[in-house]
Amino acid sequence: MIDKLQASTKYGLALHTTTPELGLAMGNFDGEIRCDVWNLERRVSSLLHQYLIEFIKPQTWADLAFIAVAKGPGGFTGTRIGVVTARTLGQQLDIPVFAISTLAAVVWSEKVKRSIEKDIFATTVAVQMPAQRGQVFGAIYQFTPDYSGLNILLPDTVFAPEIWQEKLVNWHTEYDLIEAKSDLAATVNSILELAYLDWCAGKRPNWSEASPYYGQHPVNI
Repeated sequence: MIDKLQASTKYGLALHTTTPELGLAMGNFDGEIRCDVWNLERRVSSLLHQYLIEFIKPQTWADLAFIAVAKGPGGFTGTRIGVVTARTLGQQLDIPVFAISTLAAVVWSEKVKRSIEKDIFATTVAVQMPAQRGQVFGAIYQFTPDYSGLNILLPDTVFAPEIWQEKLVNWHTEYDLIEAKSDLAATVNSILELAYLDWCAGKRPNWSEASPYYGQHPVNI
């Protein structure tokens, strides 16, 4: 049973900026949760703080127990902006910062569907996302038997397409393959939920531990 955030007086805040869309989510996990997505394109860096200030109302910064942020993979600039913002907030507020995989959030967003239709879906999920220069990001996750958590079987890695396909062909258990292409900011609620699972497990990562996952250098060198 997941404990409530300090008798519902504290909230978690999640940011998703790895694409041209901005996703924000906030909740106390006791019946109050809200999220929204805006297509800001190249204006994410200039508008993020404005949107944050408006989004957390009527709560204040003092009401936050932790920050969660999508750490990538994703766009280099957007990912960096999100992680830097989360780290800054965590440092200023002296609260934990959870850096959550973009790919893990995509898988977690399937939780409800898969927990209801267990006979149709495998509990192991391979997820892939296009990367730069013809490569692909890939990872493999597994839902716990009661769908209350997510285990990493193969961490987020950048592959040549043929290497990734070979990895899938030789994988030792049944799995479903999903592709992360668009609307990734809509999984910001999953970023928040995965961070909350870590929070309930007693994890309290310092803001300085939050790092982006790029997987590739932003330019071809």
